[in-house]
Amino acid sequence: MEDTLIDIGEVARQSGLAASALRFYERKGLIQAEGRNGLRRAYRPETLERLALITCARDAGFTLSEIAEFLRARPSDARLRERMAAKEREVSERVAQLTRLRDSLRHAVTCDHDPLVECPEFKQAVGRVPLG
Repeated sequence: MEDTLIDIGEVARQSGLAASALRFYERKGLIQAEGRNGLRRAYRPETLERLALITCARDAGFTLSEIAEFLRARPSDARLRERMAAKEREVSERVAQLTRLRDSLRHAVTCDHDPLVECPEFKQAVGRVPLG
C-alpha cells in the first residue's frame, strides 16, 4: 500500500495547488494524508479526484464549509439535500449568465455596430432585451 501513495509535492504539482493549501484542506477535514514519505505527507491517488471536486466547487462559489458538508452528505440528510438543490439553482443561473456573456463576446468579435454596446444583437446576447 505504501508504494501507491503520492508524495505531497507530487499531489501539489498534479492538482495545481500549493502544498500549504493541501495542509490547510487537511486541517479542515476535506482531505486526509494516509502516510508519510520521510517527513512529507503522502496521499492516496483518489485524493486528486477529491481535490478536483473541491477546486471545481470553490470556483463555482461554494464555501469550504459547504464543500465539507457535501463531502460528508448521506442520502438521509433531507436538509442538506434542500441546500444542495438551492445551490444547483444558483449554479444553473450562473451558467446561464456565463453562456449569455460568451454569446455576446462571440458576436462582439465580428460586430461593426458603433458603439458595440448599442448593437441590438449584442444586447440580445447579453440578455438585456427580449428575443424578438
